[in-house]
Amino acid sequence: MQDRGHLLTEQRNQRSLSIDRLSIAQAVDLINAEDATIASAVAQAKPEIVRAIELVVAAFRAGGRLIYIGAGTSGRLGVIDAAECPPTYLSPPEMVQGIIAGGPEAMFRSIEKAEDSREAGAAEMDQRNVGPNDVVFGIATGGTTPYVHGAIARAKERGARTVFFACVPREQADDEADVSIRVLTGPEVITGSTRMKAGTATKMVLNMVTTISMVQLGKVYENLMVDVNSYACSKLVDRAIRTISRVTGVDRAAAARLLEDAKGWVKAAIVMHHRGVSRQEAEKLLHEHNGHVRAVLESA
Repeated sequence: MQDRGHLLTEQRNQRSLSIDRLSIAQAVDLINAEDATIASAVAQAKPEIVRAIELVVAAFRAGGRLIYIGAGTSGRLGVIDAAECPPTYLSPPEMVQGIIAGGPEAMFRSIEKAEDSREAGAAEMDQRNVGPNDVVFGIATGGTTPYVHGAIARAKERGARTVFFACVPREQADDEADVSIRVLTGPEVITGSTRMKAGTATKMVLNMVTTISMVQLGKVYENLMVDVNSYACSKLVDRAIRTISRVTGVDRAAAARLLEDAKGWVKAAIVMHHRGVSRQEAEKLLHEHNGHVRAVLESA
């Protein structure tokens, strides 16, 4: 059995040695202070995060996919990020995918042994027919998860671009991905509990990856969700109407009518109003400008 005690995420945090003696209020202060260091650790990995996003944007533009893969908390965070893209950005469910070791059941109940199989990770790449247009993004905060390394290796064999995310330096646990993101969040408050600082850093980075990629694809105008799935629920219908109202300056009732005339597509509704065109013409203009509302409006 491998001794993982040298890993940064497995070392003891000297600032939390007495957490079992602290009051609840003191413990909250301690954890909050540790969490306050995460953003700066993420900032240190900016060049690699930028490169990873460039790979993802290129994959999307080529009709490819972003596929997260991880175990435990890492896998769950990938699944969550993938699941939130279709309602937020009207992206096809297959465009961003999340795979967790142990399968769907592992989202709700820990199946720790599943992370030990390189073969299982590789098999997931074969099952999903990973290819040259795809990006496989492996998440292993401790850096050693065999399941993730097996997936990265097979994805490369199949011609995909690869990204690896960990919270330990490469000299402690190397990888063979095209881009290696290392966010050094340091020892956890509870030794080895990477669902804490490392998990928070993971969520921050994954949010950046999909958010900025979707912005680059034109799914955001200014800072508004103009590709929101307005059929998903009443909350998103309301957001779609408010978005149209803010961009066009019309009142809520008129914005609702625009949304209906655009068959629920916020982008088309905005273009229809500003350019004074039909839904079909608005859709044509958006297609000609690669889905970017700003480009359509500025071309008038």
